[in-house]
Amino acid sequence: MPEVEPDITADELDKEVLEELRSLPGDLADLVGRHLVAAERALEDDDPDRAHEHTKVARRFAARIGVVREAAGIVAYRAGHFSEALSDLRAARRMTGSDVYLAVIADCERGLGRPERAIDLVRSPEAERLDRAGRIELTIVESGARRDLGQHDAAVITLQRLPELRDPQPKPWSARLAFAYADALADAGHQEAATDWFGRAMAFDEDGETDAAERYAELTGSVIEDLEEDFDDDASYTDDLATGDLLGMEAHEGRVVDVPERADVPDDQGSGSQDAAEPQQASVGVHGGDVQDADVQDAEVRKADVADPEDPDAGARDVEAQDTDGADREAPTESPQVPDEDPRVQAEKPGVPDEQPAVRHHEAEQDERTQDRAADRPDAPEAKEHGETPGITPAFIEPDFGDALGEPTADRPKTDD
Repeated sequence: MPEVEPDITADELDKEVLEELRSLPGDLADLVGRHLVAAERALEDDDPDRAHEHTKVARRFAARIGVVREAAGIVAYRAGHFSEALSDLRAARRMTGSDVYLAVIADCERGLGRPERAIDLVRSPEAERLDRAGRIELTIVESGARRDLGQHDAAVITLQRLPELRDPQPKPWSARLAFAYADALADAGHQEAATDWFGRAMAFDEDGETDAAERYAELTGSVIEDLEEDFDDDASYTDDLATGDLLGMEAHEGRVVDVPERADVPDDQGSGSQDAAEPQQASVGVHGGDVQDADVQDAEVRKADVADPEDPDAGARDVEAQDTDGADREAPTESPQVPDEDPRVQAEKPGVPDEQPAVRHHEAEQDERTQDRAADRPDAPEAKEHGETPGITPAFIEPDFGDALGEPTADRPKTDD
C-alpha cells in the first residue's frame, strides 16, 4: 500500500465525492478519501504511476462507488493502462449513467488497437448528449482514429468541420484542438501548415499540456529550452543590468549638465563669468536661518553688475557685496564663504564705535571700482539682462548694512526682516 502524506485529509475532496463516500464506514471512507487526494496530487506532480497506485487502493476498498471507479479509470488512462481504464470507466458509466467520459472510453479503444470501435462510439446516440467540450474531445478522438486507419485526409477534414478550430480566443480545448489539427496536417504531408499550427498550439498551451513545443522545434530545427527558468534568470539579469545602466546614466547626465553650463559662458566676459559661477558654490554653505539665503544666486548676479543709479541705497549694499565678492575671487577654492553679520545687530551692541565715515570712504572706492569695471566689461549689461530679474531681486536683498562693516558673520544672530 502506498504511503499517504500526513497533511492529506479527505476534506480536500469535493462535496459531491464526500457525499458518495458516506455510504462507507467512517474509517474506510477517510482512508479511501485520502488515497483519492494523494492520487490527485501525484497527477499534479506529473507522476501518473504513483497516482495509479493510490487509486488501486481506493478501488480495492470502494469498488462499488461510482466516483471511485471514475477516478481509477482516469488515472489508469493517464498511466497508459488502457484495458484497466476501459473497464473502470465502463463500470462508472453504468453506475452513474453519465456519458461525460465517452471520449476517454473511445480513446482507450484506440489505445487497444481498435479504432473502428472508437468511430462507432462517435456515431452512437450517447455522443449526441454531450456538451460542447465533450463533442470537441470526441471529434479529436475520431480524427485520431481516422489516422490509425490510414485516412489522413479524412482526419484533417474531420477537424476542419469544427468552427472552434478558427476561434482566436483561448478556450479549455484550444491547445488540444490546435495540436490535433497540426498533427493531422503533418501526417497528411502538409509540413508548412503543420508548423504554423504547432506554433499556434504552443501559444495556447501555457501549462504544457501537449507536446506542441517539441514538435514545433522538430519541424523548424530550433531549440526550445525551459521558458520559465530562462525567464526568471533573464529577468534577474535584466534588472541588474538596468540598474547599472540607470546609475551610469545618472552619473553621465550629471557630467553633461555641468559641462554645457560652463561652455555657454564666453571667455571674453572676464570676471563676470567667475562671479556667475561663484553663487552656486557659496549657496551650498549658507544656513537656512540667514536673511539672504533664499536668493543668494540672484543677489550674487546683481553684485556682478553696475549699481543702479536710481537706487539711493545701492551704494551701501554694494559696498558689502563687493567686499565679500572680492574675498571670494581672491581665494575661490576656499568657498563656501559665510556672509557677514547683519550690521543692525552689531549697531545695537554697546562699545562699538560709529563707523559711518568708513561707509562714505567705501562708497567713494565703490564709485571708482564701478567705473573701472564698466570700462573693462562692455558686455556687463548683457550679463545683467540674462542673470538679473528686475523687480524681484531687490525685494530679497533688502537688509540695511547700517554703520558697521567687516564684522564676522559667524557671530550674527538670526533675524527676520
